[in-house]
Amino acid sequence: MSSDTAGGQIITTTTSASIMASSQLGSTTTTTGPTQQSVANVVGTTVASIKETMKTLITTPTARTTLATTSTSTMATTASAALPPNLDPTKQSVADLSSSLQHFGIVDYCVFVLMLIICAAIGFYFGFIEKKQKKKGQKGTEQRRGSEALDYLVGGRKMKVFPVSLSLVASFVSGISLLGTSTEIYVYGTQYAFILITLALSGVISWYVFLPVFCNLQLTSTYEYFEMRFGKSIRYFCSILFTVGMILYLPVAIYVPALTFNLVSGIDVHTITPVVCVVCTFYTCVGGLKAVVWTDAIQSIVMYGTILIICIKGTLDLGGLSAVLQRNWEGGRLKIPDLTWDPTVRLSMTAVIIGGTLHKIQSSDVNQMSLQRFLSLPDMGKVKQCVILFTTLLIFLLFCCCYMGLLSYASFYDCDPLVTKLASADDQMPTILVMRILGDIPGLPGIFVAGVFSAALSSLSTGLNSLACIISEDMVKPILKNPLSERQTGFLLRFIVAFFGLSCIALVFVVEKMGTVLTLATMTGAVTMGPLLGFYICGVCMPWINEKSTLIGGIVSFLTLGWICFNAQWGQMQGLVRHPKLPVSVEGCTYAYDNSTLWERQNYTPSERNIYHLSFMWYTGFGGIIGCVVANVAALLLGTNKLEDINPDLISPLLHRFLPQAKVEITLEEMEPLKKPNECIIVKKSLDVVE
Repeated sequence: MSSDTAGGQIITTTTSASIMASSQLGSTTTTTGPTQQSVANVVGTTVASIKETMKTLITTPTARTTLATTSTSTMATTASAALPPNLDPTKQSVADLSSSLQHFGIVDYCVFVLMLIICAAIGFYFGFIEKKQKKKGQKGTEQRRGSEALDYLVGGRKMKVFPVSLSLVASFVSGISLLGTSTEIYVYGTQYAFILITLALSGVISWYVFLPVFCNLQLTSTYEYFEMRFGKSIRYFCSILFTVGMILYLPVAIYVPALTFNLVSGIDVHTITPVVCVVCTFYTCVGGLKAVVWTDAIQSIVMYGTILIICIKGTLDLGGLSAVLQRNWEGGRLKIPDLTWDPTVRLSMTAVIIGGTLHKIQSSDVNQMSLQRFLSLPDMGKVKQCVILFTTLLIFLLFCCCYMGLLSYASFYDCDPLVTKLASADDQMPTILVMRILGDIPGLPGIFVAGVFSAALSSLSTGLNSLACIISEDMVKPILKNPLSERQTGFLLRFIVAFFGLSCIALVFVVEKMGTVLTLATMTGAVTMGPLLGFYICGVCMPWINEKSTLIGGIVSFLTLGWICFNAQWGQMQGLVRHPKLPVSVEGCTYAYDNSTLWERQNYTPSERNIYHLSFMWYTGFGGIIGCVVANVAALLLGTNKLEDINPDLISPLLHRFLPQAKVEITLEEMEPLKKPNECIIVKKSLDVVE
């Protein structure tokens, strides 16, 4: 009875759609007679039509306008009570508000351009002036073979600890992670912040397990180690994995900051990316690792300065640290990871601590880009100092990024920009925060954009330099019958950098047109790092594993992780994989927005968990674990290495006590070559010296 009454009230006071439904009801009853079945059918159809009409009224601005002009006073009262006040058409729209936030002026452009000029000047200095001075000092002496590659790829192994540490920070924190970390905290809470613990753990493990091996061998390409430990097949396989991953990652690394620049200035993405790519390619191409390290150091300082300014001023604007924490506590953002062993929980304590530690070991300590910088230092003592400083600086920077996430929520706790579409993508949240906090101060938005692009430039230059190393050392030189001259080596290295650097300009168009490339790059990063971690662990920590077993483990890891990542990303695109999200509010919005996103957000429910819900923190660790387990199983079937035949220099020093000690008698005269300074000689056996 009440339903009929409500339906009748709506029909007599509403829009043309419901009037048509009413007329249909009348005509039906007249023609067919008032039978119980026909009346029930018509009433059911009418109610369904009314529900659809009301949904349209809530979600469509045009229908809302029609409702406001044609309804009676009773209906107007009902509608105004049901709809939030921010739907008032007299209020400022999202587009107008977004335009008003663009305070990028002449001072900001000058700051950004100055950063690019400094980077280009550093590359010019190391590529021309410093190189010319060095040649003048060496005039009359023969250039030592391999010195060109040594200077270009590892800075002659004479770099300083502080700039290398800053370079490592800049390389690790890309523009994607700089923007994405604070967004992660805003959307899901502080669970991700516990990765700060994993940074310290991964640094300690790398210090004692991995770095002594690679630094004592003094290699240029870390994948050369795999040939010494296993064979050429592992070296080529790892080189290809790294190269493919970098080619897909580099255009994404430059595209995401370009979106930020577009948001604050209105300049098209394809106007800024060619300029940035050309500048980065120039200083990387002509200056080599020295230019990369010193530009990274400058860019790191810009990043630190930017984030500190945002954190300090944003906190003061909101009334202090207590106000920031209070709003985040009330909004449920202050959370610890779930205490469970379930790997499908998005961020559990085991995923963050164990999976995160394994990921950080591979991503920041034992990959080619990091080891290439560690190997640019003169000795192991300097490497250890660099590890301590790098880890400390990285923890501090990521802590500030996490705090930016708390600051973002405290600023928008009652009007979520993602729901109102003021931020069209998650990674634009930090930019919206910055323009709100710093937009009125000339120069500060420019510093922020310079900081974001600094992270992107450091990742791009590091990737290009590492690609030059891997392609020249692991792919080109092994197939050449005659070694390259110093001039040919220099040309090859610079050609590789220029080719891939300029290719990023074209690949940015692909990234923009095919959004799935972003997903593909993310997936490929996980798929490549997992097997590589397994290779490093098998090589350094499992001396009984041979080449065939390791290769089988790596292939199985690659295929398994690829299958999981592909289906997980595809499921997220199709809405089949949905993780729990924290609540948001739009009660305090003072501008008009489309309510459709709010409707979707309120009806959002997580999907049932399965293997494709595997936490992203487990991807790299899971791949490494699979590789090691399969390699050990294969070793049981295919055979193992004889431990006495293994070169102890290729195994972690922590395991030397467990290796058999083979004795070889030599005289003091035969021992003399080992005393020559600055030579790296690998001794395959322990030695008993006989006088």
